Amino acid sequence: MFGRFLLLLVLAFGLWALVARDTAASGPEQRYTVRAGDTLWGIAVRHFAGDPREGVWELRERNHRGGVMIRPGQVLALP
Repeated sequence: MFGRFLLLLVLAFGLWALVARDTAASGPEQRYTVRAGDTLWGIAVRHFAGDPREGVWELRERNHRGGVMIRPGQVLALP
């Protein structure tokens, strides 16, 4: 009896995991157009709470940047 209940519970959880999806509660993706004099550090300070180093890392990862060089007119996705 307990084995059947456990099997049913595992199957129900597996089915839920398959149909569960992101609710997109974070809203639409934000973008930032780089202006003259901008740095990743400065953008991170303005758009992220907490340690700017984490913001710089997030910006680099999100935008597939190998380094920290950015140029005016470039559009960055803000995580």
